[in-house]
Amino acid sequence: MRAMVSSGARIRRGFIDIAEGQVHYREAGRRMAGTPPLLLIHASPGSSLMLEPLLREFGKFRHVIATDTLGNGDSSAPAGDAVTLAALADAHLRALDTLGIGRFDLYGTHTGASIASEIAISQPGRVRSLVLDGIGLYAPEEQAELLEHYVPGISIDQNGSQLLQIWSFVRDAYLFWPWYRKDKAHRRPTGLPDADTLHDKVVEVLKAARSFHLSYRAALGHDKRARLPLVPVPTLLTCAADDMLYEYLDAVHALMPHARCAAHHGTGTPENLARTVALFERHFSEKP
Repeated sequence: MRAMVSSGARIRRGFIDIAEGQVHYREAGRRMAGTPPLLLIHASPGSSLMLEPLLREFGKFRHVIATDTLGNGDSSAPAGDAVTLAALADAHLRALDTLGIGRFDLYGTHTGASIASEIAISQPGRVRSLVLDGIGLYAPEEQAELLEHYVPGISIDQNGSQLLQIWSFVRDAYLFWPWYRKDKAHRRPTGLPDADTLHDKVVEVLKAARSFHLSYRAALGHDKRARLPLVPVPTLLTCAADDMLYEYLDAVHALMPHARCAAHHGTGTPENLARTVALFERHFSEKP
C-alpha cells in the first residue's frame, strides 16, 4: 500500500504515553465539528505506514488516525508473552483517551480488523460505525497449522541472519498463501510490490523483530466464530478481490448477517484508492 506517493493530506506523527510505554501514531486531516475522527488499525506484520494511502485520502475531508499496534512499528511491546486481542483493543482505547477522543469511526484490516471487532464489542457506545477489511475464518485444522507454521521464530545474531529471514518472510507473503507453502497451488496472483514498498515493510517488521509475533499469534488464535456475532455496531464487511482472505468473506458475513458486505478495489492506484475510500465513507456517513 506504499507504492503511491503522493498527493493527499499531509501526514503528521506522534507518540502517546500509556502504561506499557508509548504508542506511535500517524494522523492526517483536522478535527471537524459534527464528524467523529476515524481510527485505522493496520494488518500484521507491519505498522501504520502501510495505511498511509488511506490516511492521505481520508485526511482530505476528515480527521484520521492510524496507530502502530503494541509490538509493531514504533510502538512499545505489550506486557508479557500471553497477549490477547482484548488487551490490544484496550491499549488502543487508552491511547485514544490520552488524545481526548471520545466517539469515533473505526477501520481495521486483517489483524487490525480482529482488534477493531474487539474494540466495538467492548465499547459500542464509542464506535459510531465499523469497517472490517479482510478477516480469515479458519477451520480448526487450518488454524492449528497456521499457529504452528505461519509466524516465524526470529533469531537475532551477530551474523545478521534476522535480516535475510525477515526479508524472505515479508517477500514470500506477497507470493504465496500461506507463505511457507511455496508451490504452484499456493501461488498468489498479485506478485511482488515495487521495491520501495517491499523495503519499507521489511524495515517496519525489522523494528519489531522481537515482538511482532505477539499480535499475529493472538489474531490467528482468536475465536472469531464466537466473537464476531457479538459486534453490535453498524458494520461493513469488505475485502479486496485479490486479497488472500477474500475467500472467507461470505462465511464471515454468515456470522454477521445484519452487516453490509461488499468487495472493494484496493489502494494500488489513485483511481482504486478513491473508489475504496468512497465505499468506506458512504458506510461511515449513513445513519444507523
